[in-house]
Order: sequence, then C-alpha cells, then structure tokens
Amino acid sequence: MLLKDIADKIGAQLIGDGNIDIKAVANLKTAKEDEISFLSDPKYRAVLSESKAGAVILKQADVEHAKGAALVLDDPYVGFAKVAQLLDSTPAVCEGIHPTAVVDATAVLGQNVALGPGVHVQKGAVIGNNVQLGANVVIGPNAKIGDNTKIYPNVSVYHDCQIGANCLIQSGAVIGSDGFGYANERGEWIKIPQTGRVIIGNRVEIGACTCIDRGAIDDTVIADNVIIDNLCQIAHNDRIGYGTAIAGQTTIAGSVTIGKYCIIGGTSVINGHIELCDGVTLTGSTACMRGIDKPGVYSSVIPATTNKEWRLNTSRFLHINDMYHRIAALEAKLKALTEQEEKN
Repeated sequence: MLLKDIADKIGAQLIGDGNIDIKAVANLKTAKEDEISFLSDPKYRAVLSESKAGAVILKQADVEHAKGAALVLDDPYVGFAKVAQLLDSTPAVCEGIHPTAVVDATAVLGQNVALGPGVHVQKGAVIGNNVQLGANVVIGPNAKIGDNTKIYPNVSVYHDCQIGANCLIQSGAVIGSDGFGYANERGEWIKIPQTGRVIIGNRVEIGACTCIDRGAIDDTVIADNVIIDNLCQIAHNDRIGYGTAIAGQTTIAGSVTIGKYCIIGGTSVINGHIELCDGVTLTGSTACMRGIDKPGVYSSVIPATTNKEWRLNTSRFLHINDMYHRIAALEAKLKALTEQEEKN
C-alpha cells in the first residue's frame, strides 16, 4: 500500500513522502526501505535515528528524531497493529469446500463458507457467512458459528455451543467439552451430566489447545472482545467479562466470574466459586484463592533466587505460625509493661 493510503486508513498525520510503497511491517532495527515500523518507547530513539525503515509510526514528540517519512499518532503501538492488519499476508484458513468435508443435510451454511479437508458439520448446526473451517474441524449438533469467524484445523466445537461473529480460534482448541463434575458415593465417582453450553461473544480470540468447558447446568459465557492465549483451561460455568485478556497456561476453576478489562498473567491459577471485579490485573503465576472486589494489580509469585537462599527461606516459612504466636505474646507483654510505666 502507498504510505498516504495507510495514513488515511488509520487516521494518522503523514509527514514526508506519501508515495512510498509499503510492502510489510518490520522491526525498527531490521526494517528496509519498503517496510514500516513503529516507536512507542523513547528509550529506543537512538535506534530510530539509525533505522532504514521507509516509514515509522511514532508520537509527535519523536518526529524530530526520524530520518524519513513518519505517521504521527497518539498511540504508535495501536497504529502498528492496525497497519499490520492492513498488510497481513497470513493465508486463508481454507478456500472453497473440500470434497472430503461432510455436512449434514439439516445443517445450514451461509454464503461464501469455506470447509477444509475432513471437516464435519453435524446435525442442525448453523454456519454464518464467510466462515472458514480448517481441516478436521468438527462442529457438533445444533452448534452455531457467527459470520466471518475463522477456525483453524483440529478444533472441536461440541453440541449446542455458540460462537459469535469475527472470532478467531487457533488449532487444537476444544469448545464445550464436559466440565469436571462428579459426585462421590463411598469411593465411587458418579458423573454429573453437563447440560449447559458455551456461549462465546463477538471478536473473541482463543489460543491453540485451550479448553473451555460447557456449563454443568447454566452456561459458560465468554463476553465480546475477550482474548485467551494458548493452553488455558476455562472450567464449567465460568463467566469472563468484556475486554478481558488471559495469558497462556492459566487455569480457572469452575463457577468463577471475572469482570471487564481484567488482565490475567500467564500460568495464573484462580480458585473456584469466586469473583474478580472489573479492572483486576493478576501478574504472572499468581494464585488467586479469594475473590477481589477492588481494581488493581495483584501478585503472589515468589521471585527466583539461589537454591541455598530458597531452602533457607522455605525452612523459615514452615515456622511462620510459631513466630506469629511468639510475636503476639511479646507484643502483649510489651503493651502491659508500657501501660504499667504510664501508671507509675
């Protein structure tokens, strides 16, 4: 695209030659004359002055440091994301309908649907317009897929589940498998049928090999504009609020409610039957055992240290309860002595 056309589409102020033909996005250090990059952190201004990029997206304050053309925006990183979409060269998930795809006679396909090899669309399923289903995707009975959604190979969407419009689901994800519901009768596990659904909103992205369990009775609900990374576990009856981001290998137990615009760091663990209010951030590897009712940043991971220090601190940790009672007793004695001195 011509740089002036890119500027128009992302609403940026153009400085310099707008007729540069931009072919791709690139790193600021390695960008070539037909590529575009961005600068959002002032500490990289030295790199900007040496960059060979045909154009750079940056803030007004950094314009004087640019050698060539620039697109000026308040948030260069957001601008870079939009340009990356404009120049995206990722191939389609699939094209046309492969002869090995199986579509039940009662299923409904919208316009311009693409089905890869081995796709199976089962009884009563509804597939929206412009949907792409990669190789070996299975859409279960009565499931619904919204317009423009792309589902990469080997994804399974179980019966009755619903996925909204403009969603992206990466390979290996499982939507609507049974939640972990069992009763125990004298040592024997008795399965509780999981009769709820998974309801996923619009513009949701789900990473590779992530699993979202169907509800036990009520539905598991993922709101619009949620992004979930690879290898996450979302258990039955969870509710994830608008605009929340969940990083890789996070595990969320059952019946958890997470509010809007939360950020859950990678490998975090969230205990079941609790609620996180809007605007909560859990840093990586946080173990969230109780509900949170105030927005803010929460952490629980212990930073890495030498093995010697770790062993020493761990041995001391085992004595915390004893230390607590000893300190409480000392405080009580100190208080009594202080009160006695004041009387004297």
